[in-house]
Amino acid sequence: MKRPSWPTWMPIDPYILALLGTVGVAALLPARGVGADIASGASTAAVAFLFFLYGARLSTREALDGLKHWRLHVTVLACTFLVFPLLGLAAKGLVPYVLTPALYSGFLFLTLVPSTIQSSIAFTSMARGNVPAAICAGSFSSLAGIVITPLLAAALLGNSGGGFSADSVLKIVLQLLVPFLAGQFLRRWIGGFIARHKKVLGYVDRGSILLVVYTAFSEGMVHGIWHQVTPLRLGALLGVEAVLLAAMLALTWYGAKKMGFGRGDRVAIQFAGSKKSLAAGLPMASVLFGAQASLAVLPLMLFHQMQLMVCAVIAKRRSRDPEDFVTEPSPSSGGGSRTAVGTGTRSG
Repeated sequence: MKRPSWPTWMPIDPYILALLGTVGVAALLPARGVGADIASGASTAAVAFLFFLYGARLSTREALDGLKHWRLHVTVLACTFLVFPLLGLAAKGLVPYVLTPALYSGFLFLTLVPSTIQSSIAFTSMARGNVPAAICAGSFSSLAGIVITPLLAAALLGNSGGGFSADSVLKIVLQLLVPFLAGQFLRRWIGGFIARHKKVLGYVDRGSILLVVYTAFSEGMVHGIWHQVTPLRLGALLGVEAVLLAAMLALTWYGAKKMGFGRGDRVAIQFAGSKKSLAAGLPMASVLFGAQASLAVLPLMLFHQMQLMVCAVIAKRRSRDPEDFVTEPSPSSGGGSRTAVGTGTRSG
């Protein structure tokens, strides 16, 4: 029997509903006392396992081959770790009139996290863009983010990020970088197993993130930080994020054209350079923000759903581009990058 799938017309990713449900459970039944200690330990283990899987999945050979298209990848990395943070810093002028200091810290943090992998590939494929470039760009961004995101957070967020010290740096190394490197080292022996059980391990990925969300929001409830957020402030946050997303979508598309990239490469740059990874951002926030993690990840959760909805519409429209436009040669890659394989979107 064919397993029922999520309707393509439904605007909300089912995983977002699971995240919202987890937030609801944390609000009604937050972990306290011994339960909080157990949840915190399980969350720490889940984060380490999550980054171990990231390392085991990344093909070193594919990554090295992707370096041949270095102009595209440098462009995506610049959008992700330079342009996004600059726009985040510019939003400082909205405090405290539009955003509260706590919400601004979360907003700035979302501009620092790496790009997505799965959804960037899915949207690029749907729009008939350069899919191999999207795969490499997303992988490079995620790999660089393990190091760059914590460093940017330490430099730009300061004490608002829960206090950055030698101890917090050690936690980042032990929970994120060491498991990732271990996954890369063991890839030659476990890569085949991971490829055969990709679907099951995908559920492990998402389950781990749900555990991180539950732990973070439970701690937020216990500390009473949700009293700092009002519906009006949330509406203002959504408006600011809509402006941020629109600016990045326009900049990546028209900026790539000015730089001489062909249509297929521009599609990959737009979808990889304008998006932020919930899967990478949530575990990092749990390490960096501690008790403040629930408010810190709220802007990222909202932005993630917004980017999925908007990019789905854009990708569908790009898929209807005339054939001669789709196969337009790319000066940077030496030829057209047509891809007509459709695929569904996933949370990245």
